[in-house]
This record gives sequence, C-alpha cells and structure tokens, in this order.
Amino acid sequence: MSRAGAPLKGRAGRLARLMPSASPSSAARTPFVLLVVLLLGGGLITLLLLNSALNEGSFRLSELKRDTTELTDEQQALQRDVDSYSQPGALERRARELGMVPGGSPAFLDPDGTVRGVPTKATAPPPSPSPSPTPSPEPTPEDGAQADEAGAGVPSATPSGTATPSPGAAAQPEPEDAPAPENTPATPPPTNPGR
Repeated sequence: MSRAGAPLKGRAGRLARLMPSASPSSAARTPFVLLVVLLLGGGLITLLLLNSALNEGSFRLSELKRDTTELTDEQQALQRDVDSYSQPGALERRARELGMVPGGSPAFLDPDGTVRGVPTKATAPPPSPSPSPTPSPEPTPEDGAQADEAGAGVPSATPSGTATPSPGAAAQPEPEDAPAPENTPATPPPTNPGR
C-alpha cells in the first residue's frame, strides 16, 4: 500500500497539481461569499423599504386627491351660494329686510367745483298694504258714532284704506270701470339696482 506523504505519479500527480489545495482556497473564499451575501441581503432590505415607502406615498396621494375633490365640491357649492346672494333681486330683498331704501337722484361734483344735478334725499316708499281683517257684522260704538256723523248712505273709511258702507246704508254695487279709491296707497314700481 502507498504512503500518505508519497508523491503521486502519472496521471494522478498531474491532477493533484491542477487542483489547488483545500485549506488556502477556502480561507480566501469565505470573505468574498460573506460580502456577496451581505450585499444581496442589504439590497433586498433596501428594496423592501423603498417599496413600502412608495406604497405609503401612493396611499397618501389617493387621500389627498379625495380631499381635493371634496374641497372642490365645497368651493363650488359656496360659489353657487355667493352667486345666488349677489343676484339683483336677492340684494334688493335683503336690503329692504335691513331697512335700506333706494337712493334718490345722484349729484356729481365736477373738477372745477360745480355741482351737476340736484341731489335728493332717499325716502322710504310707503309700506305695502297689509291684508285687512274682515269687518264684524255688529257695529261698535265707534262705528255707530261715525255713521251718525257721516249720515246715512255715505261710506266710512277704515284704517286699512278700504271703504265700508255704514250700517244703515243700502249696499251699492260698484261699476267695473270705476277708478280705484283715492285713499288706496299706490305701490311704487320695483327698482332693480344696476350692475
């Protein structure tokens, strides 16, 4: 049998010389393998962190888009409200509710100091007639005194501006072409503020 330290001859010797010995090569490969494993592991961890950050950004972006849509809808609703409140009819109605009246005719001051036009004070138009209560069938002492003073057959005027016949007078039908009573307040024409 052969000894362990004996050199190999022939073909086995050539193969032994071509193959490096196990102990020096394994020591040189170990740091390289560890480096490759660390680089691959670090790359995978970095890729995982980057992917999770992108997903978080995507969720945040979709949330911001939803918020933007809601705020745009709210802004459009508010703009519709502003447009409805700025219509001339709405402005006039709100101004009347606040007690404002249409202005009189304006006067202008020229650069040389002369006044062009005649300024007038703004006055409130007369209030629109309110619905009057129906007259009671029984005359009150005040109505009876008015009827005696005015005479029979002459209608007496009520505070609402409508004429009611006195209790003893016969009802007279009014013709259709008859003009309106003079004490009825005339409603002023509506004024629309210009833009």
